[in-house]
Amino acid sequence: MIRVLVADDEPLIRAGIRMILTSADDIDVVAEAPNGREAVETARSTAVDVALLDIQMPELDGLTALAEIGRAAPHVRVLILTTFGERENVLRALGHGGAGFLLKDSAPQELIHAVRAAAAGNAYLSPAATRHVVDTLASPAATARGEEARRRLSALTERELQVLALLGEGLSNADAGARLHMSEATVKTYVSRILTKLDCGNRVQAALLARDAGLEPAGG
Repeated sequence: MIRVLVADDEPLIRAGIRMILTSADDIDVVAEAPNGREAVETARSTAVDVALLDIQMPELDGLTALAEIGRAAPHVRVLILTTFGERENVLRALGHGGAGFLLKDSAPQELIHAVRAAAAGNAYLSPAATRHVVDTLASPAATARGEEARRRLSALTERELQVLALLGEGLSNADAGARLHMSEATVKTYVSRILTKLDCGNRVQAALLARDAGLEPAGG
C-alpha cells in the first residue's frame, strides 16, 4: 500500500485529492496538512511514502517545504501539484529533488499514475511540465552535446526514434499512441525499452537527449 500525505491550504482541494487517490486500491491517504510547515513535520513523524504538496501555502510554500522534507525525511518522495506551471517553479521543484510536478487540471488518472511512479522511485512530469523543462534546459546549438546525443540515439530502431521524438515534444503515452496509431500499452513498452537503451532514469532525460540530437517528429 502506498501511504500518501496531502498538503494544501484549501480543505475542499484536499478532500478532492483524497477521493481521487483512495479510489485506487493500492493508495491510502494517511495524513493531511493545511500548510507547508505542518507538511514537513508530518513527513518527519509519520510513515509516508509520497507527499503531494501545493506550491502556494501559508507558513512555508510547497517548494520550500519540498527542500525541508528532503533534509528531514529523505525517504519521502515529493510531488508538486499546483495551478502554477511556470518554468521557474518546475525547475525549482526538480532542483530540490522533487519526484514530479503536475498541474491541478490534470486528469484524475494522471494523479494516481504520478503517485505510483513516485512511490516506485521514478520521476513524473506532466506533459506540459516536461515541455517546460525541455525548452529551458535543452541547448539546440550545443555541438558536443548534440554529437553525444546522436551517438546514443543510434542504438534505437526507427520506431523507437519516432516514439522518442514525441517524448521530446512532451506528449503523454496516450497522445503519442494516437499520433502513431499504437495502443497506450504499446507506447509504454517502447518507452521502457528506450529508457533502457539510452540509460536514462526517466522520460524527461530521454526527451532532453532527443532535443539535443535535434530529433523531430515525422513531418515536424
